Amino acid sequence: MNPTIFAVMSKHPPKKNSLDFRSPMDSRIDNEDGDLLPSTSTSTSNSSNRRNNFHCYSEKFTFNNSDSDSDAGELAGNSVRKLSLDETNRTPKLFDRFYATSSSDDEDFSSGSGQNGVVRKRLDNMIQFLDRKITTEQAVSNSNVKGESQGLPEFIGKGGGTGIFKLPVRGAVHPDRPPSLDLRPHPLRERQIGGFLRNVLCTDDGLWAGSECGVRVWYLSDMYEAAEDEDEDDVAPFVESVRTSPTLCLVEDAGNRLIWSGHKDGRIRCWKMDNEITSKEKICGRDPLKEVLSWQAHHRGPVLSMVMTSYGDLWSGSEGGSIKIWPWEGIEKSISLINEERHMAALSIERSYVDLRSQTMHNGTGNNIFSVDVKYMLSDRSEAKVWTAGYLSFALWDAQTRELLKIFNTDGQVENILAAQDPVIEDEMRMKVVTNQKKDKSQSSISFFQRSRNAILGAADAVRRVAAKGGLGEDNRRTEALIITVDGMIWSGCANGLLVQWDRNGNRLQDFQYHAFSVQCLCTYGSRIWVGYASGYMQVLDLNGNLLGGWMAHSSPVIDLSVGGGYVFTLANHGGIRGWSVISPGPVDGILRSELASKEFLYTRLENLKILAGTWNVAQGRASPDSLISWLGSAAADIGIVVVGLQEVDMGAGFLAMSAAKESVGLEGSSAGQWWLEMIGKTLDEGSTFIRVGFRQLAGLVISVWVRSNISRYVGDVDVAAVPCGFGRAIGNKGAVGLRMRVYDRTVCFVNCHFAAHLEAVGRRNADFDHVYRNMIFSRPSNFLNAAAGMVPYLFSACLLACSMYLIWVAYGYRLPLVLSVAAGVSSAIQMLRCANGAFNSAEAMPELSEADMVVFLGDLNYRLDGISYDEARDFISQRCFDWLRERDQLHTEMAAGNVFQGMREAVIGFPPTYKFERHQIGLAGYDSGEKKRTPAWCDRILYRDSRSTSASTCSLDCPVVSSVLQYEACMDVTDSDHKPVRCIFNVEIARVDESVRRQEYGEIIRSNEKVVLMLRELNRVPESIVSTNNIILQNSDASILRITNKSGKNKAIFEIICEGESTVKDDGQVLDYRARGSFGFPRWLEVNPLEGVMEPDQIVEISVHHEDHQTLEEFVDGVPQNSWCEDAKDKEVVLAINVRGCFSTERKCHRVRVRHCFSGKPLPAEVSPNNSNHLQPNVLRRSDFKPSGFSPDVVDDLINLNSPCISPR
Repeated sequence: MNPTIFAVMSKHPPKKNSLDFRSPMDSRIDNEDGDLLPSTSTSTSNSSNRRNNFHCYSEKFTFNNSDSDSDAGELAGNSVRKLSLDETNRTPKLFDRFYATSSSDDEDFSSGSGQNGVVRKRLDNMIQFLDRKITTEQAVSNSNVKGESQGLPEFIGKGGGTGIFKLPVRGAVHPDRPPSLDLRPHPLRERQIGGFLRNVLCTDDGLWAGSECGVRVWYLSDMYEAAEDEDEDDVAPFVESVRTSPTLCLVEDAGNRLIWSGHKDGRIRCWKMDNEITSKEKICGRDPLKEVLSWQAHHRGPVLSMVMTSYGDLWSGSEGGSIKIWPWEGIEKSISLINEERHMAALSIERSYVDLRSQTMHNGTGNNIFSVDVKYMLSDRSEAKVWTAGYLSFALWDAQTRELLKIFNTDGQVENILAAQDPVIEDEMRMKVVTNQKKDKSQSSISFFQRSRNAILGAADAVRRVAAKGGLGEDNRRTEALIITVDGMIWSGCANGLLVQWDRNGNRLQDFQYHAFSVQCLCTYGSRIWVGYASGYMQVLDLNGNLLGGWMAHSSPVIDLSVGGGYVFTLANHGGIRGWSVISPGPVDGILRSELASKEFLYTRLENLKILAGTWNVAQGRASPDSLISWLGSAAADIGIVVVGLQEVDMGAGFLAMSAAKESVGLEGSSAGQWWLEMIGKTLDEGSTFIRVGFRQLAGLVISVWVRSNISRYVGDVDVAAVPCGFGRAIGNKGAVGLRMRVYDRTVCFVNCHFAAHLEAVGRRNADFDHVYRNMIFSRPSNFLNAAAGMVPYLFSACLLACSMYLIWVAYGYRLPLVLSVAAGVSSAIQMLRCANGAFNSAEAMPELSEADMVVFLGDLNYRLDGISYDEARDFISQRCFDWLRERDQLHTEMAAGNVFQGMREAVIGFPPTYKFERHQIGLAGYDSGEKKRTPAWCDRILYRDSRSTSASTCSLDCPVVSSVLQYEACMDVTDSDHKPVRCIFNVEIARVDESVRRQEYGEIIRSNEKVVLMLRELNRVPESIVSTNNIILQNSDASILRITNKSGKNKAIFEIICEGESTVKDDGQVLDYRARGSFGFPRWLEVNPLEGVMEPDQIVEISVHHEDHQTLEEFVDGVPQNSWCEDAKDKEVVLAINVRGCFSTERKCHRVRVRHCFSGKPLPAEVSPNNSNHLQPNVLRRSDFKPSGFSPDVVDDLINLNSPCISPR
């Protein structure tokens, strides 16, 4: 017995308040099918201490399922066998939990919430692991006993495991990337409808996410814990807001502990970061996040972007170049209203905006910038500037005066601010308005003919507009992300994968290209930059643009990034959130990987289900209900998933031509296909017992999947695809349709094929398989356009397509060969474009089928029997001598040579050939007796590939899907077609990660592993630093120099200066309460520069602290200035917080400096101290004591030897 198991059991003993303790005689445990298992409390006298130790926990750990019993002797998973530990001829399967047919009772497994539920699942997974191990060892020792899971003997093709047939890498911890914290494991798409996450923002204590229905927050203190909600049991605990319009952007106001969110309905909402949420509220599933404030910011469009400036003002951008500013004075007035006045808050702030378009256009400048959507905003705090950006242009603004400083494009070329409106942009805006008007029309009223006409006109107009721009691939240069780093550089990411570095004045400095896919997001922390790509890849760069590392973070595009709590969090397009250590890649990764792998048995969950796969070439006919029952209904009793592949549902040249044209514009299906789906659905009791989850039709090929209702919550992310192999690789009379889905977090693909016919066409059939395998693309990311595929070829293909649709309609019936050739040409062009923009944009990309954990091929593969006559075949069939016939099988011959279906498996055939028969003739006498007398053949086949590299591999996280064939047969009594239907039943074992347990184990390693703790502590160390003073007094337009010294001789330090608050000083010297501006913004009378930067070892940085002239303040109402006044002439005081941290540290040291502006010129009394500023130490330096200094050696020595005042961790 593994000693680690007992260490874990002693570390996590069962809790009395969460587990049911019973006496050994009364202890009974239910398996997942509800069968009661007797207690295994009896043990032999010579049992080891380890065995007894294990037993003392297992007998007390109970499961409460249903109480139904089954007769002994049935197959595992459906029966119970009474056992005790003293049996000698069979080692007991502990609690027999692994062999449940499905997780239909998984709700009972996950019963219990929070920590109690995690402890329960951890022990359950451990017991399951031991059960599996003991059972496997027993099966090896008793090789003469065959269990159900062994299945039928199989024929295995050669050539697997290499090239494009290489198995995907799986494991407890992925070997090619750092270990991650799955805050929100990849959720099923079907369960996110209406609630997809679109952006994330990390604060000091929480990760906020904007979704299609509001906002939610994960508190970092709970990120290693389990959720209370059973429907979200794999997700870390989170709190969700009331339902709102989709959230498009998030901004943090750390000074006032607020989160601002911009929404699709044009509203801006405000949320408190410090919600007091009790555990009871979490358990009850309430909506504790309440709006603090909301108002209608943009009336004609969504809030696409927001930013808070260095003065605390909130800027928001929308469609059509709309930019509004919400001054901090108006925001502060609204959020400070008392409860009786709250109803006035929204109206007050809604009318306080400054409309930059009206203000700038009034001056006759900036026409172009107000014609494009404002997708991105960022604030340069040190220079008091704001960047706004569309896809192809940037604008630079003064945050104080709100003046437009510069307009330039993605190439860095400066545009004339006074330029007239670009006619191309005008055209784009006009087309956008027309498109929005068309959206209101009912789609059902647009006929196929109208769609063709619209396609022609739309494509021609688009070609004209693209040509006017002079652009091949102009969209590839569009901006997709924008950030500012701590050294003051601005970085933008482009759709072609290019990273561009800019200086603060908008000058393009240099480019970097490390990946061919589109950049989707950027974020920065300390001395690092993280890049997320549309391929799911992420990279780490230093501030100079040098590549430090990269890995595949998600299986779908990384759409947002945010840093906090020592992690960089990645949000994938599928909704999953992962946290990666900010020091990855690094030495800590190896320790985490090793520790997590050693605890694999604690978070491995094993599932079992049966899959029924059926294929039938229906020869354009229809089946009777009895035939469908014989084929599918009779075998679906204990099946979890049913997949059906049909061939030749509808044929004919006219139908194929129309199908090719419709396929090119995304239309599919036919009345015949729908009839088959309805009839099969009735046979399977669709809607009650089974649920149809996916369907795809290509000409005469149909594939559809049904899932049993009780496991449907574990099945989703259904995608479909089609690959034509007919005339010109474009017509669907031959080809394949596929369906991909996730089952218990594992990817399973089903592919229905119809390959080239005739005895001699073996090479064409092999080529058809290769074409299907390489080109079946289930998803087409929208941002994968690169330089090799510009807009003009795409639009030209669209024009050809639309024209071909007219040609087909006009020529239908008398020039079908011409129609077929035109349709084939256009469909082929579209298919080429899809492939070019899909998964094969990088040289190392693998076919999507190669990434699946299990692939099932079924269909009319059309492989025949070689070297045998019709009469000889009939004789062998009548005598059921299939061994000799199998030696003549073309498919097995080609598989043995490694020419086709490389590495795939097929159960040994034990049924007669399924082709060709006379319709409605019963028995083997029905084989083709016509003039051609086609030799019988096994044309209809079902093959598969799972995760096994060898036949001896067992199910684990390294080999997550292990399948065996329980039944492989043809329904010879069905006579509705010239082919017989074939079915295959798979017994599938699936290993998946119990994410709630794994996340907690990850947290325990971070907190308790000595090596990890020491390493993180060292990396989190804050370099020692000092400041030259903690008190500055300014008069009139004075300027002072504040010096910060990095006393570390080895490590760099990063500093950031914020304004913690502003107050008014009374005549008696007393200071009123400090009030923080938005996002720790600065008052307009004070200029501090720089506000952040990197300090080299032993470096001294000079900070300019300057008093600005008196500012004239304006009050805006509905975007129009109404009142103006001079800033009051009272003495003012601010508290500057200088936060110093290491390049990777999340901790920081804070130096606080008081800056007072005195109008009266009175000296500051030594005994004066702000009422609420007890944190400020009384070691005040008077103005006469502050001496300007340069970088002379004496000054440097004095500063290095100076003790650091006011240092406190934050």
